[in-house]
Amino acid sequence: MTSVPLQSGAAVQGSLQSNTPEVAGLELARLRALAAWTRLSSWEYWPSWAVYLPLAPWLAYLAVRHGGITTCTACNPAIPLGGLVGESKWQILSLLPRESIVGTELLPAETPERRVVHLQDRMIARGWRWPIILKPDVGERGAGVRLIHSFAEAMTYFESVPQAVLAQEFHPGPYEAGVFYVRLPDQDRGQIFSITDKRFASVTGDGHSTLGSLIWRHPRYRCQASVFLNRLGDRASEVPAAGQVVCLGIAGNHCQGTMFLDGAGLATPQLLASFDRIARHTPGFYFGRFDVRYTDQARFMRGEDFRIVELNGLLSESTNIYDPCISFWQGQRTLRKQWELAYRIGGANRAAGASIPGWQGVLRSIREHAASKVSRMPSA
Repeated sequence: MTSVPLQSGAAVQGSLQSNTPEVAGLELARLRALAAWTRLSSWEYWPSWAVYLPLAPWLAYLAVRHGGITTCTACNPAIPLGGLVGESKWQILSLLPRESIVGTELLPAETPERRVVHLQDRMIARGWRWPIILKPDVGERGAGVRLIHSFAEAMTYFESVPQAVLAQEFHPGPYEAGVFYVRLPDQDRGQIFSITDKRFASVTGDGHSTLGSLIWRHPRYRCQASVFLNRLGDRASEVPAAGQVVCLGIAGNHCQGTMFLDGAGLATPQLLASFDRIARHTPGFYFGRFDVRYTDQARFMRGEDFRIVELNGLLSESTNIYDPCISFWQGQRTLRKQWELAYRIGGANRAAGASIPGWQGVLRSIREHAASKVSRMPSA
């Protein structure tokens, strides 16, 4: 079988046919109703406020116990606001050992033409080949991530994203994981709090159905059909050949259509030792999730041959909770423990002299980020 990336630029094999079985009418209404019921009954699709509202009393208790609601922002003194909101991905990655991260370059907020020239220079210097990843330097939940195959595509991207952008060498994976790491400031070794095993969405052609129809008829993908269809655009009407696998996304985020599974079985002492080494390289980092790509699971479990794509701080989640097999209340217990550790670490750093911002400044930063267009950009 041939796998065709979503944004590869390669033509999907097959063609539109007059007898193509499209999803329409009563069938589409039925599938929409099934999708709506699944989103309602499966908490992994619930909005963030519904997940975090039950945590409010616990967070209030932690705030009182540890001397203020913003104490948790001291969990990572090396990162502005601990990584709560608005942090620069470039600045965070720059704190890590260079050999541990995927090749990354910062393209400042300049004219699109100047950024294309800058990108060309850096690709030559680094020896990069197409495709590459472009994404906003400040963003979250996979917003604005694109797989780019040419300077023409890069120009179009820069025209739509005036903010600073990261260019990253594309790591083909095929595996991606979110490794949530925690270390108490008075301890030499940390712990892998959780691992999320990420599974990217793809459909297999039957030679007759369009990509849109394959999505609607898939019991999981139809729950996020709007995400996939908006991303595909005109390609939703293309018909992949029988047996052809078409990837529907490359951003490892649940809201972008990636399936999250509990990857606890991937955790080993060797893997922890590798992340301990990386984290200890960064004074002032104690709490967050490393999003990594790797090629071989056995080597990954030995702590070898992986590259960090991003490091998220305070607002990162232990995303294994969105495994369809994990109940809502199991997820709540995990989030309670996660936030307890954030406040505990923040309190310890505060006692050691770390500064704590006022809640007014934190609220202002949250509002400014919420107003950002980047936070609402679609992703690849």
